[in-house]
Amino acid sequence: MVAMTTPSAVDVSIVDLHGCLRDPYMDSMRFLSEVATRYPSAVSFASGRPSEALFDDDLVERNLRRFREYLSGSAGLDAAAIRRTLLQYGPTKGIINRLVAKNLLVDEGIEASPESIVMTAGCQEAMFLTLRALCMDKSDLLLAVLPTYVGITGAARLIDVPVLPVRSGSRAVDLDDLVAQIRHARASGLRPRACYVIPDFANPSGMRIDVEDRRRLLQIAEQEDFLLLEDNPYGLFHGDAERWPTLKALDQSRRVVYLGSYAKTVIPGARVGFVVADQTVSTVDGGGITLLADQISKIKSMVTVNTSSIDQAVVGGALLEFNGSLATAVARQRAIYQENMSLVQRGLAARFGPGAGAPAGVSWNSPLGSFFTVVTVPFAADDAALAVSAEQFGVLWTPMRHFYTGHGGDHELRLSCSELTAEQIEDGLDRFAAFVARFAAGTSER
Repeated sequence: MVAMTTPSAVDVSIVDLHGCLRDPYMDSMRFLSEVATRYPSAVSFASGRPSEALFDDDLVERNLRRFREYLSGSAGLDAAAIRRTLLQYGPTKGIINRLVAKNLLVDEGIEASPESIVMTAGCQEAMFLTLRALCMDKSDLLLAVLPTYVGITGAARLIDVPVLPVRSGSRAVDLDDLVAQIRHARASGLRPRACYVIPDFANPSGMRIDVEDRRRLLQIAEQEDFLLLEDNPYGLFHGDAERWPTLKALDQSRRVVYLGSYAKTVIPGARVGFVVADQTVSTVDGGGITLLADQISKIKSMVTVNTSSIDQAVVGGALLEFNGSLATAVARQRAIYQENMSLVQRGLAARFGPGAGAPAGVSWNSPLGSFFTVVTVPFAADDAALAVSAEQFGVLWTPMRHFYTGHGGDHELRLSCSELTAEQIEDGLDRFAAFVARFAAGTSER
């Protein structure tokens, strides 16, 4: 057991570690993941995790068995080869790439060869590896539509890649601002390499890019010569809204690197994600042309070697069970999340709408799918306010300022409804309304 030391007896100074570790923003991911465990009795609107009520205790064993049957049947492997596939170090790119390619075709209309897919340890690794491959030196930068997922900006910080913010505006992405930011960056001697977007029900805003703007976004990417990093964790949770084609499905010029995960659709504990990188890469040694996926896999081989074969098998078994379509598999989840979102929207209206006697200055958006609602309040919705909310009122939420690279979201907070029951939502909103009333009046002790 390591003994605690006084500040004067430290072994390593923080100034001798990578500069990103002194950036308060780097605590955001851990904060968002662990805040509920700090206040276990509080009703938590903070987490964007899948509902644990939907977990199946037999899922892992059943899917492993199904994948073993696939290996012995369709793949024609003998017992020794199956054992090696599941228990030995595996191919860096992955072992379920063909199944993932079928899933993308069936559910998203994306034609991706298995060779263009790299299986990763969650989508987080896919982001890190892709940025590391694309960004060559300090002149390269990433654009991101703000507010945005903290994981992408955190990954950029780890490898010293600047993140240039793009306004979301009223249409989920301000295309004029995107072009302006790109041209200003180039005039300053910088090279925008890619823009990160979540077109469907973005985390944290819940906003959605319409089909016309998706086509325009692709045109801009080609005209201005940059890539789009499309993240799509919520596309299948569209509620009653019509599903729209992904950017990758519309992509005709290989401008989109597609980032995916099975955390929300199969099982988060498996930590299985992937990246589709079908862009061609010329080699300097005259060796011909490879895929960007091949270059990404080189980096992965030095980071995690390969994604757990057993975890991939669990996901592969689910893909086999539903013949490649998870849109069918998540129908129950989609209905539950949609009902939860409706409960939150109706509950906010009942507590803060006209005639409710609530404080002035409270408003919220109305996403058509996914997990998240953004609420605007007449006070600073910061970590200090969250601590009061948790300790005095027993309700958790997420300060939106965690999703901005600089200033922004000071009076906004995110409510997530994915992990709660109907009763918890009603109780939580009662607690939230009491907190807002007290805090807006300035009578809560800070």
